Amino acid sequence: MESLNLRLTNARALTRRHFFARTGLGVGGLALGGLLARDGFGASPKAQTAAGPLAVKPSMIPARAKSIIYLHMAGAPPSLDLFDYKPKLNELNMQPCPDSLFQGKRFAFIKGTPKMLGSPHKFHQHGQSGAWVSEVLPHLSEIMDDVCVVKSCFTDQFNHAPAELFLFTGLQRPGNASLGSWVTYGLGSENQNLPGFIVLSSGGTDPSGGKGLWGSGFLPGVYQGVQCRTSGEPILYANDPSGMDRTSRRRSLDALRNLNEAEAKLYGDPETITRIEQYELAYRMQISVPEIFDISKEPAAIRELYGAKPGEGGFANNCLLARRLVEKGVRMVQLFDWGWDMHGTAKDNDLVTGLPKKCKDVDQATAALIIDLKQRGLLDQTLVVWGGEFGRTPMNEARNGSTFLGRDHHPNCFTMLMAGGGIKPGISYGETDEFGYNVVKDKVSVRDLQETILHQLGLDAHRFTFPYLGLNQRLIGPTEEAQLIKGILS
Repeated sequence: MESLNLRLTNARALTRRHFFARTGLGVGGLALGGLLARDGFGASPKAQTAAGPLAVKPSMIPARAKSIIYLHMAGAPPSLDLFDYKPKLNELNMQPCPDSLFQGKRFAFIKGTPKMLGSPHKFHQHGQSGAWVSEVLPHLSEIMDDVCVVKSCFTDQFNHAPAELFLFTGLQRPGNASLGSWVTYGLGSENQNLPGFIVLSSGGTDPSGGKGLWGSGFLPGVYQGVQCRTSGEPILYANDPSGMDRTSRRRSLDALRNLNEAEAKLYGDPETITRIEQYELAYRMQISVPEIFDISKEPAAIRELYGAKPGEGGFANNCLLARRLVEKGVRMVQLFDWGWDMHGTAKDNDLVTGLPKKCKDVDQATAALIIDLKQRGLLDQTLVVWGGEFGRTPMNEARNGSTFLGRDHHPNCFTMLMAGGGIKPGISYGETDEFGYNVVKDKVSVRDLQETILHQLGLDAHRFTFPYLGLNQRLIGPTEEAQLIKGILS
């Protein structure tokens, strides 16, 4: 009783001025704690969860990059006509292929005894690195000292959809979580008004692997990629219906949130929480997305650097948007450009006409992206990746007697470009044989690429898991075959 009276006495002695001073400090501390938790500082896992699934999370290991821009040339560009110069192949042009290169081998379309095919395009060395680059890439040729050329990649898939799924999800069939989903699951996003993972496409259609290439698979749906358009309304159905103002929308979302929270408490379904987050994110995006997707606000000189034109779609606009998005804290931007399947069955997919056209679509903008990131001080913290899903044969496909020049699918070797984000600039890594048929030095598997990308972003691919179907699922699969590509790290 005496103790109770003492507490009452102290309470009565608390002046109005003391009350507001202490309360103000307490509210300020709570606000500061909330801001720090949002940015991933000093927040417990429970507090981070309360801040939202896309709140910034600490990296597992020291990170060299904060974000990634992945430029995927859907259809698999022919490395032998772009970066992997082979004089011997030119010497053997249109001569019968040696038996060792095709007997007992499996191809997608080549039949009989094919003929060797040299490149119809000239190569020149560029920069202090002396990198060999085809004449069809004049803009990229000028920045090779900022790029790492990995010539020794290989895969075990030789059809487009399985190869793309394997590259981006770690499994050759649909159902796994994509690279971007893993990244946002592991690290969150630095901008809570934008999705952590945004997808932009060009070339007229989506890639062969479909939307599973940016799906969340077994991860919560909030981590899936959000596909945006570069002309017209960026995200369909995100705007308020006709006749509903923002205040009314806020009230309706509050009511929905209460209902969904009651359902989540009752059934414990994580996708209910995802539903809440997606509604809230859509509400915030109504203001942030139109502003950031308006490239007319960029200086004319920057738009000219990329070859971008406001109001139009296309790869150039997508590259400029990718820079704007990572600048605003988006964790991963994934660009798909369809149309690189150079089989030589017609004029639009042959090496003489079709390939230069596709290169013209992406050459200037890809180079501009790296230049622009570098001049803004963003290249060091942004990992840029460029490439396809597999390689192309050193033999002419000549399907059904076609007179156009083209190359069949080839999993044994292909080239990827990487820049920024702790990657050594101005080097060539790995080698293929004199025909560009097999890797002969420093082989790089798809698993190695996946591990290296995650590593540069601060995630340990071997320890980075998600429990599903009784297993600790990983992007790199269940084995320990994935190896860090140490030779390309600065």
